[in-house]
Parts: sequence; C-alpha cells; structure tokens
Amino acid sequence: QVQLVESGGGLVQPGGSLRLSCAASGSISIANTMGWYRRTPGKERELVAIMNTNGGTNYAESVKGRFTVSRDNFNTVALQMASLRPEDTAVYYCNLYQLGRSDVWGQGTQVTVSS
Repeated sequence: QVQLVESGGGLVQPGGSLRLSCAASGSISIANTMGWYRRTPGKERELVAIMNTNGGTNYAESVKGRFTVSRDNFNTVALQMASLRPEDTAVYYCNLYQLGRSDVWGQGTQVTVSS
C-alpha cells in the first residue's frame, strides 16, 4: 500500500516563506506525477503545483512566480512557498498520480498566513 507522509506547514506572516515536503513509500511507479493541492472551508480542493518525473510542471495562476515545486527523486516532492498571502491559507495535500492506478493523498498539512 502506498502512503504519503507530509511535513512542513504552520503559521507565517504575510510576505513570509514556508516549505512543504512529501515522501511516498510502498510500491511506486518510477514514472508518476506528484504535487500539491489545497482546500479552504467552503471551496473545492484546487491544484497548486504538480511535477512529473520528466520535469514537467503545472502551476495554479495564483501561485506562479511565488511557489516552486521540485523533486529530488521519483518518490518525493517539495513545495517552496514565498511571498505568502492570507489567501494562501489552506490545508495543503500531497498527491501521487500513477497511470492506471488510484490517486494517493496525504493527510494534509495546515498553512496559515496571518499577522
């Protein structure tokens, strides 16, 4: 069974930075896509940033130029967040997508941007 373990998150002032990390364990395809989604109360979960194992990326318009997704290997993903805004406050979820297999989600980590 594949599991995702997230770390990072917390409380930060507007304009500050945070880094989220996620590691997958279990039977994982070498070719996959990992990344981050977020959800705020009353809203649907939305894509933040994802990266496949070929280095291709996709970012939400609202985070372009401020957030950077990166991968060290096929089973980890990180999200460096800078210039954080109050509207970035959300629960952030790590996601693993593998062709032909069900999506895997992390437990979620809270990011709060507030003075």
